[in-house]
Amino acid sequence: MNLETWLSFLGAAIALTLMPGPDNIFVLTESLSRGAKRGISLSAGLASGVMVHTLLAATGLALLLKQFPQLAFAIRLAGTIYLIYIAYSAWREKAHPLRLKESANLKKGPGFWQSFGKGFLMNVLNPKVTLFFLALLPQFVDAEATWSEFQQMLSMGISFMLQAFVLFSGIAILAGSLHQYLASEKFWDFTRWFQVVVLLFIALGLWWL
Repeated sequence: MNLETWLSFLGAAIALTLMPGPDNIFVLTESLSRGAKRGISLSAGLASGVMVHTLLAATGLALLLKQFPQLAFAIRLAGTIYLIYIAYSAWREKAHPLRLKESANLKKGPGFWQSFGKGFLMNVLNPKVTLFFLALLPQFVDAEATWSEFQQMLSMGISFMLQAFVLFSGIAILAGSLHQYLASEKFWDFTRWFQVVVLLFIALGLWWL
C-alpha cells in the first residue's frame, strides 16, 4: 500500500468516524451524563472492536480476492449500493437534539474495564459494522503492493482503530463545554446533511480510487 492510498483511506476513515452514528452519539451522551473518563473508556472499547471486523474482512476476503479477482468489481458495486442506502437512511432521519443534564449532576458510572467491555461488545455485535468493513477495506487494497492483501487490510484496521480512539476521546473531552450547542436542533439538521454528503462522496469515490 502506497502513501497516497493510505492517506485516502485515512481521510475516509476520519470522515466516517466524525459522522453522527450510534457509536459517537453514545460516547457523547455518556460523557455528558457521567464525565469524560466514562467516554474515553467507552471510546477505547469501541475502537478496539474495529479489529474484530478487520480480521473477519481480511482473513476471508484476502483469500477470495487472490483466487477470484473479478470479485473486486462485485464488492465495489455492493459497497457503493450499501453506502448510498445508508445515505438515504440518514436523509430520512429526523433531527434528535439531546436532552442534556446539568454537568453538576453527573452520575457515577462503572469502572474503566466495565465501560471498555461495553463499548467493545457494542461494536463487535453490530453486524452493520462488519458489512461496512467488508464493503470498505477491499476498495483500498493495492494489487501491485509488496504487502499482501491481508497485511494491507490489517494495517488499515489498525489505522482506523487509532484514529477512532483519538476522535471519540476528543468528543468525550469536549462534550462538557458544548451543552447549549449540542442541544440545538439546527446542529442536528446540519450533521444529518453532512452525513449524507460524506456517504455519497465515498460511494462515488470508490470508482476513482
